[in-house]
Amino acid sequence: MSFTDKTLNCRDCGNEFVFTAGEQEFYSQKGFDNEPTRCSNCRQARKQNRGGGGYESSSRGGGGGGYSRNSYSSDRGGYSSDRGGYSSDRGQREMHTTTCSSCGGPAQVPFVPRGDKPVYCRDCFQSQQSSSRSNRW
Repeated sequence: MSFTDKTLNCRDCGNEFVFTAGEQEFYSQKGFDNEPTRCSNCRQARKQNRGGGGYESSSRGGGGGGYSRNSYSSDRGGYSSDRGGYSSDRGQREMHTTTCSSCGGPAQVPFVPRGDKPVYCRDCFQSQQSSSRSNRW
């Protein structure tokens, strides 16, 4: 099945957003029948408002995001999982399949691609990293 980018309107803010071909492919693979009805900003705000944000506001000020100083748990081997952060005992990560922005091949990534930034397969990501390191000096 062939997918093409679609422009949709957010049900909350009314702004247009792009439902990319890669996102459509992901939705299809997961068996999702409905298109998204909110833009990424409104989805994120909705998650924050219902308590699904995953991170606690920073205790250093500056507004939200990040981990609090108290969220690190050395007896668990990392950031505690009850705050949505890293913990060595969480088990296997859920991987998501998308299309590599460089070579067009399949890419497995540990996050849900949003479509507003490029996503690379393992090989292209490593070549991007090595080329950016060599361009530093």
